[in-house]
Formats: sequence, structure tokens, C-alpha cells
Amino acid sequence: MIDFFQLATPGVQGLQPYQPGKPIEELEREYGIKNAIKLASNENPRGPSPLVWSALQANLINITRYPDGNGFTLKKALAQKLPIDMDTITLGNGSNDVLELIARTFVSSAHSIIFSEYAFAMYPLITQAIGAKAIVTKAKNWGHDLTAMLAAIDKDTRLIFIANPNNPTGTWINKTTLKTFLKAVPEHILVVVDEAYFEYAVLEPNYPNSLEWTSEYSNLIVARTFSKAYGLAGLRVGYSISHPSVANLLNRVRQPFNVNYLALVAAETALSDSEYLEQSVASNHAGMQQLTQAFEKMGLQYIDSACNFVNVNVGDGAKIYERLLRQGVITRPLGNMPQHLRVSIGTQTENEQFIAALGKAFNFVKGESFHE
Repeated sequence: MIDFFQLATPGVQGLQPYQPGKPIEELEREYGIKNAIKLASNENPRGPSPLVWSALQANLINITRYPDGNGFTLKKALAQKLPIDMDTITLGNGSNDVLELIARTFVSSAHSIIFSEYAFAMYPLITQAIGAKAIVTKAKNWGHDLTAMLAAIDKDTRLIFIANPNNPTGTWINKTTLKTFLKAVPEHILVVVDEAYFEYAVLEPNYPNSLEWTSEYSNLIVARTFSKAYGLAGLRVGYSISHPSVANLLNRVRQPFNVNYLALVAAETALSDSEYLEQSVASNHAGMQQLTQAFEKMGLQYIDSACNFVNVNVGDGAKIYERLLRQGVITRPLGNMPQHLRVSIGTQTENEQFIAALGKAFNFVKGESFHE
């Protein structure tokens, strides 16, 4: 039989499949439990906007048709909302899709990509898949060290990934620091500012809206998503904003119909429901306070977060993760941060369930009897 592994490109041969957060159904099946909750994938616990529900139901009849391959009406809605020019937009099957498009369009095995030590897991996967050289800079206070990233630029560097705010740490870069960095990066090196959590982060003082700089820096690409604050993670729709010449190239590589019909409908509708977005952000802020106050009472250190999750030091991430699973609570262990768990902000009730389960998990780890 042919060894298909040997036929794969070197970058793909070294990849390990991305492991998403454990599904609720899988947990309940494995442990024979009910009423499990998932606080692992940074989803909006409120569900989609009621306006989105209505729009989806009204448009179900059209799923036999291909979607608009150019996503005209969604682009138009984005252009009016942000506001930006339509020819700067590239739509993707989630922002992950756009991030990969950018790398595939501009980076080859002859180039290098720079990202931070505790950056989004997709950056190293994308880099390795295309056979590019990964330059990983050390973190500073769990976040991006932009001085180190500038120093790491070599003659082959073509792309820099910056998540602001960052997943999985929740840290963010202020306006002055990021602007200074963009000024210093050579114009032939593309800088992707990944703002998946933008709608939550704008509450933070001096958090930058990078869209304001896209006309000033032609090498700047801003990526955003509808998966988080807008509650559309299951429909997979994201986008990037860039110089029209960059967007033109990305849209040449982009597959037609990469955003499905219902996702286009939902995203366009979600943009019109500002009340839902405001309520989601407010609910997240209250949930963040609920969790961090509980951590402080337990004497646990956590990383200040501008996102819809918080990264907490539990001493032994793998052990606490497993004890939480047995109580029907799914969190996110982090391979390169073994003492930590990333916990998504849930509803008030879900947060209470997690806090109670965490207390029991610590009693077990400390050697006391553990009771489900």
C-alpha cells in the first residue's frame, strides 16, 4: 500500500490535529452524567440575537441555493457599520479562514512568520502547514512583547500575527504601544492584528481600534469575527479589513461560497441589533467580576482579561480539569501553560456551577474526600 504520509508536504507531516474544547455530549456520554456545561470555547452563552433567530427561520427555504459568492449584502452592512470601503473586506468561514488565507497568499516556505509565545493556537498551525519558519518571541507579563517582536524580524520575515486582545491569556496592547510598533515595521511585512474579541475589549481604557489605522499603514490587516460577542460561533463567519490591493489578492485565493447562506443572513442581521450586543458585553462584564471575585476568595491568581474568558492559575491544570469534568464542567487546559485553565464566561447560573465545582476539585487535590 502507498505510504500517503510520505506524500504529504513536510509541514503537514509534522502537524498534530487541533483539539477543540470537549463537546458536552461527549462528556455526558463518557461519564454518564447530565446537565453538563461547557466553559471551554469562549462562546456567547446568551445564544444568538432574537432578530437573528427570526431571520434564519425566514430564510431556511433558501438553503437549496448557493449563497452570494461575494457576500455583497454583508459587505455593504459592514461598510456602513464600521465605516469602511467595501473593497477592503474579505469574508471568511470564521476569522480562522481569513488568517489562513493571508498566510497562503503572502507566505511561502522561504519566509518566516512571527508570533508570541502564548499566542492563538492557530498561528503555529498555519505557519507549519505552509512550511514557513516560525519565529516565536518570549511573552512579557503573559502578553506580546512588541519590542522583542521587532528585534526578531529577519530578512525572510513576511508576516506578523498579533492577537489584541490575546487568546488564551486575555492580555491586550494599548493604543500608543501598538501604533509605535506599526510605525517601526518595514512596509513589506504584513501585520495582522487579530481582533476576535474587539467588542468586549473596547471597554478597556486605551484599547485601540486598529481599523482607524488601515488607511495609514497599507501593510496592516485587521481580522474580526461574529463568533464571540455576536453569538454566531456555530455558523462560522469572520472577515478582514485591509488595503484594497491586499483584499484583492485575498479574494483571489478565497474559495467561492466559503461563507454559507445562513451565516451571511445571520451576520448581516446581527450587525443591526445593537441592543443585543450591548447586553452581551454587559453580561460578560458581570460574569467576569463573578469569576474573578471567586478566584480572589480562593486565593487563586488570574490574568486580567479583556475578553469573554479568564485564565486562572490552579496549580495543576490537568488535574483540576479532570476533576471538573467529573462534575460536568468543561474548561480548557493549556499545554504551554500547564498550571492554568482558561475559563469562558458563562451565564450567572453556569458560573455558579463552575465556582462550586472548582471548590470541590481543590478539596480533592488537597487530599480530602471528593464527592460528586
